[in-house]
Amino acid sequence: MLFEDLSLSKSIQRAVFEEGYTEATPIQEQSIPIVLAGKDLIGCAQTGTGKTAAFAIPIIHQLHRIVGSSKKKKVIRALVITPTRELAVQIGQSFDTYGKYTNLTQLTIFGGVSQNPQVDVLKEGIDILIATPGRLLDLHKQGFIDLNHLHTLVLDEADQMLDMGFVNDVKKIVKLTQKNRQTLFFSATMPIAIRELAEMFLTDPETVTVTPVSSTAETVEQRIYFVEKGEKRNLLYHLIKNENLSDVLVFARTKHGADNVVKALRKREIPAEAIHGDKSQNTRQRVLDAFKNKEVGVLVATDIAARGIDIDQLPYVINFDLPNIPETYVHRIGRTGRAGNGGIAISFCSKDEKDYWKDIQRLIKVDVKTINDHPYPWHSGSPTDNSTPQKNSNRSGSKNKSRKSATSKQNKKRWY
Repeated sequence: MLFEDLSLSKSIQRAVFEEGYTEATPIQEQSIPIVLAGKDLIGCAQTGTGKTAAFAIPIIHQLHRIVGSSKKKKVIRALVITPTRELAVQIGQSFDTYGKYTNLTQLTIFGGVSQNPQVDVLKEGIDILIATPGRLLDLHKQGFIDLNHLHTLVLDEADQMLDMGFVNDVKKIVKLTQKNRQTLFFSATMPIAIRELAEMFLTDPETVTVTPVSSTAETVEQRIYFVEKGEKRNLLYHLIKNENLSDVLVFARTKHGADNVVKALRKREIPAEAIHGDKSQNTRQRVLDAFKNKEVGVLVATDIAARGIDIDQLPYVINFDLPNIPETYVHRIGRTGRAGNGGIAISFCSKDEKDYWKDIQRLIKVDVKTINDHPYPWHSGSPTDNSTPQKNSNRSGSKNKSRKSATSKQNKKRWY
């Protein structure tokens, strides 16, 4: 469907056309008419599907009709809640882009920076507020935010907010809004806990699901390296150096692991930075800007921090650690191969991650190319052997037991 067929105002169509958009993506084509009709919406869509435009464009259209050229003091009529500063900034930029030929104003607020400039803008009045939960509640408590005129509430990246422990903050925010509001709920995944959350906040919602989580883009070339766990850093360096890789997004399972990968690369004079939850928001933004500007060739990220990364034509994604949740693999490699561009997704699999890889294969149903010609293969046992690698001592067995326990805790954390 073309954007000109969506009954949008001419000012929005002009802005969209200037961005080079002519045809709506599936999430936009299905969601925009629902939002324009004033209905509540549950949208299940991965990053990179055009999700932000799916709610930003119809919200701008609605508010432009309501506000028009009114000279009255502006009040907050649309609120977008998102879990991280990076996402908030990107969403704010989208509203600026699509609404540049309207008189609507927006403000993006988040913690980790002085609140004074944000408060000054709030006092002047705005139409659209994009916020992280903590800073929003803080400024509301101080009396700087009034949500009594709210028309539309958007909860973006709901599953990430759940993972980051923002659920109680989100519930508090929802209670501050009018019950007759329109609510739009977006999430990359829809586990039971997220569905229950949606039922609490929405009224007779329409549901739109695009790009099933089991599918990987055909434009992404996937490769798997079976490598000894202690040799992963050497293999990473080997690939970056010998294949001359740049603009590489590397996924590590933990914050500590991400930092260690960066240290190892820097020792070998590879410019690398880490981005994860222990980094301040200012540091994360600085690192992300440096990566986008190609000042840093390798960015090592945890899954939660990576949700805020939106980079066009990212050529390489490397799974340094395999995720223990198969759907996460799909989200990770979806960072490359966007908008018809090619991309390469490389995964490292150590012996203790063998079951993770089996689960991923069952989900994606793709024959991933195995690269056997590399310096750090498994010392014993075959990647295709279904037997569990033998343990040489009770100490190894104890490690395996601890790993299973840790995995169990990770799975439990995902659901609660």
